[in-house]
Amino acid sequence: MSKKLFVLAGEASGDLHGAGVLKSLKRLVPSLDVFGIGGKHIQATGARLLYSVEQINFMGFVEIAKHYRFLRRVLETVKSAIRCEKPDAALLIDYPGMNLLLADFLKAQGVPVVYYIAPQVWAWKEGRVKKMRETITKLCVVFEFEVDYFKQHGIEAKFVGHPILEELADLSLPPKSRFLNQHHLPVTQRFLGLLPGSRKQELERIFPQMLSASEMLAQRYELKFLLGIAPTIPEHFYDKFLSRTSIKPIRVSSYETMRYSDLAFVTSGTATLESLCFGLPMIVCYKTSPLNYLIGKRLVKIQKIALANIIAEGLYGTAKTVPELLQNDLTVTNLVQHATMFLQDDAYRNEVSEKLRQAKEKLGRLHPSEEVAREIANCLS
Repeated sequence: MSKKLFVLAGEASGDLHGAGVLKSLKRLVPSLDVFGIGGKHIQATGARLLYSVEQINFMGFVEIAKHYRFLRRVLETVKSAIRCEKPDAALLIDYPGMNLLLADFLKAQGVPVVYYIAPQVWAWKEGRVKKMRETITKLCVVFEFEVDYFKQHGIEAKFVGHPILEELADLSLPPKSRFLNQHHLPVTQRFLGLLPGSRKQELERIFPQMLSASEMLAQRYELKFLLGIAPTIPEHFYDKFLSRTSIKPIRVSSYETMRYSDLAFVTSGTATLESLCFGLPMIVCYKTSPLNYLIGKRLVKIQKIALANIIAEGLYGTAKTVPELLQNDLTVTNLVQHATMFLQDDAYRNEVSEKLRQAKEKLGRLHPSEEVAREIANCLS
């Protein structure tokens, strides 16, 4: 008799990580039937989607409040599907706002829950820990320090390593020399990478400052610019920003931007962790609506927000390996000032790059997709 799995990934990164798990799981359980919410990567594994990532991927308290009724409908539709389909287990990936509500419902339905990529309750909303303790069957975490954190709160967590390492191991990019030849550029050419985020709201608030700072830097240095195109953003959406500037970046993937850049402006999120893996010096940017920021500032407990800094310097304390420019500090002047420090001081840039490469070791050397797949298989048996 075939087994059935419910899966929910509410963001582009979760879709990618979830697809890796499902591919590994189907080698262990070939007849597995999967349904739920995901993106093109999860769908490509054969899963039946109730909704796509693009339909539910909202960022910030204000945006979520605006779409509250729609998200409630999504939740009720998903609950109805779970009652009808009666899955043997569930895989919930990150996206705690909806996934923790569903974990409670799944527990009431007698469905074991494997939660992959824990909510960052060590940074904010620690009250969620109680709900996690009551509803999650197996918690698979991607940062080693999370094991001790959750143990202190009565939750056994398994460190599986970070899926970024798995994805990078499968990545095949040509050497920089070939990239330079392809674009008829000298071997001495320096690149500033632009990684403005994977959501339209992020581009609206952050990309204009990145471009204005790039214009000023282009007047002082022999720079070319690489724009990392997010798969969740239509390319034409970038055009409305680029049409207002003299900067004409080479459009490449996010990973190509990280691989070939000497320095990057990076919107806070998973991209800072990916850039860390490349040893890429970066200036971390983040800006949201004033109300979102005010609410978030009251809730966040730690002194830094970039995952690159948290991994490199530890969870607590104020030390930062790379600069963070948040909200009102995200100005063209500040971007140019920090970029100038990196571009004028090779020793400083190399020191930061090496520290980031060393921090990569803290992400583990395991195969997360296989580890999580085994935990789900145990629940299905």
